[in-house]
Amino acid sequence: MLQADSLKDKVIVVTGGATGLGKAMTKYFLEMGAKVVITSRKDDNLQETKIELEQLTGGKVHTVVCDVREYGQVEAMLQSTLDTFGKVDTLVNNAAGNFISPTEKLSHRAFNIIVDIVLKGSYNCTLAFGKHWISQNQSNKTILNIVTTYAWTGSAYVVPSACAKAGVLALTRSLAVEWGKHNIRLNAIAPGPFPTKGAWDRLLPGDLASKFDMKNQNPLGRVGEHHELAHLAGYLVSDFASFINGECVTIDGGEWLQGAGQFSLLREIPDAMWDEIATMTKNASSK
Repeated sequence: MLQADSLKDKVIVVTGGATGLGKAMTKYFLEMGAKVVITSRKDDNLQETKIELEQLTGGKVHTVVCDVREYGQVEAMLQSTLDTFGKVDTLVNNAAGNFISPTEKLSHRAFNIIVDIVLKGSYNCTLAFGKHWISQNQSNKTILNIVTTYAWTGSAYVVPSACAKAGVLALTRSLAVEWGKHNIRLNAIAPGPFPTKGAWDRLLPGDLASKFDMKNQNPLGRVGEHHELAHLAGYLVSDFASFINGECVTIDGGEWLQGAGQFSLLREIPDAMWDEIATMTKNASSK
């Protein structure tokens, strides 16, 4: 989609960059000439991804163990980026968490767990990076937030995630206006179904993935390919998109237009089956 040097000399931080869509975006950023910092709570994942992507692309990856829920760790991650590369140009808030459950079966802590990672984590990183750029009078900086199509429609069975992603979308649009005067752009991507091993094992454990196949409710009859989202992300953080600010770009094959609420089809699951699903989800999360 872009020329091979479109992100040359850019330094990009991708939270949750060791796996899934974060890893796919990191790979594409490297191919376009950027230097990339990836963060995760698991150092093993970071090191494995660093070695793999540096060998594939010839680019430079710096890793930082960081829990985005902790502001002090976010500040330390930013400082590590500056110590390594001397600057930072783009933040991609990609770290997330989710699980499926009838809301009445959730503990009171479940909401906090997801909101703290998705909304508070995105805010923590956005605030730390924004403060740095503004205090240093740096411009032409970008923040890209990964939300979801149910950020505006809502979706049954993923209420904590829907609330958190809606908050991140509001954060995107609010700061796009507030920080526009500093030439800091904020945009979002709302992916539809882009299956990833870890996340989808938790969301649709066991044989649920085949019983509730997402491609069957998509107008294009398929799910997304990771490189398709990565190409869109690369464009939005590049200088080619320098007049795009406060936008949320949907990439879902038309799914939300066909039927709002990505997980609403789970209403067909009988009540007795939810306990079994909860057990499978816990088993998938512990692997």
